[in-house]
Amino acid sequence: MAKKPKVLPSVEWLEPRVRLMRVLSLACFFGLIGLLCVYYLVFANLHGARPWVILLIELVPLMLLVPGMLKGSPRGHSFTCYVVNLYLLKGALAAFDSNRQLFGLLEIAASVAVFVSAMLFVRWRYQLDRRLAGEGTSRASAQ
Repeated sequence: MAKKPKVLPSVEWLEPRVRLMRVLSLACFFGLIGLLCVYYLVFANLHGARPWVILLIELVPLMLLVPGMLKGSPRGHSFTCYVVNLYLLKGALAAFDSNRQLFGLLEIAASVAVFVSAMLFVRWRYQLDRRLAGEGTSRASAQ
């Protein structure tokens, strides 16, 4: 038995969600960058290391993603989903340290927020692009 093709949501349903997830993913992305900046410049005990060097190392992967995120590129958002997993793991390790537990939990929350919002943006954006290209507009095209 052949699988029935999945029905794409309507353009009216997709457009506001794509806009919302784009704004939310940008806000969470820059919130994660802000969290890292504030923590390493104000709160972190780096035992004599220069905070700006540590911060630069922390931010290089995220800075590579900024152009794609600002352009609203689905591919840029999907790469962000991969890279932000590094910060999720780093936050999980920090959460087990009693001195950095709050920072770790905040980093986990920010990473999950970036991942979920960027992934939903990518999913709904591709569905919107398919719908605007004419896919799923008639029943005859589904058969």
